[in-house]
Amino acid sequence: MHRFFRSFLVVFVITAISFVPAQTTPQADFCGIKNTAFKDGEVVVMKVYYRSVGYIGAGEATFSTRLERYNGKPVYHFVGEGRTYSFFDNFFKVRDRYESYVDTATMLPVKFIRNVDEGGHKRYNNVTFNQTANTAVSTKGVYKITDCMQDVVSAMYYARNIDFNKHKPGDKIPFDMYLDDEIFHLYIRYMGKEKIKTKYGKFNAIKIKPLLVKGTIFEGGEKMNAWISDDQNRLLLRVESPISVGSVVVDMHQYRGLRYPLTSLLSVR
Repeated sequence: MHRFFRSFLVVFVITAISFVPAQTTPQADFCGIKNTAFKDGEVVVMKVYYRSVGYIGAGEATFSTRLERYNGKPVYHFVGEGRTYSFFDNFFKVRDRYESYVDTATMLPVKFIRNVDEGGHKRYNNVTFNQTANTAVSTKGVYKITDCMQDVVSAMYYARNIDFNKHKPGDKIPFDMYLDDEIFHLYIRYMGKEKIKTKYGKFNAIKIKPLLVKGTIFEGGEKMNAWISDDQNRLLLRVESPISVGSVVVDMHQYRGLRYPLTSLLSVR
């Protein structure tokens, strides 16, 4: 359970497994996409469960979107906040806050702030990206970055704008992500479409596997599945990850301010 909470805001990119070879699409899919999925004022609450015989609520993560200005330019200000419930605080207390400021024209981050307290281990990093000069200035120094660099929060919102209709099941969509002053070469694997039942309801969904190269800061051998709504919102609905005993499930619990009606919802529980 501890290792999941160390990263439970990173639900789009948290796995490190050996994969079956599949067709790879160019990283250009993560460069130049325009936002058509979300709008100013969107708020989504995800609930974290431990699942063995039944479901036990362990914590929540809330993601919000605001349209603001940064250095005179319009940006989306994304905030992701995660916390364990009081019972699980006794085992591993989490109080995390991630912020990303994303250029509305390019959908690339210009600033990223990570302020976390996980089991008493605190970490703060404030990063400013220069996507033209390919540099990142963080709390610890200046680092070279690759083209079209994403941070852990911006990547989640960027991925919601991928046109999965262009892809076949098994296709991999690569991108680069900056975290803890390191660059990780990641990809999302598209698995196809299916119906999914969550604690909220039943949905038409798009299934993906977010993959992380084995041997990075995350432990190898994890397998994670994620489902997003098969409608124009591309809303994250569920994430599942097995652990040594049982599994951890993250379900969409509440939402408001969506850009479109949630037409993928078939029934409410």
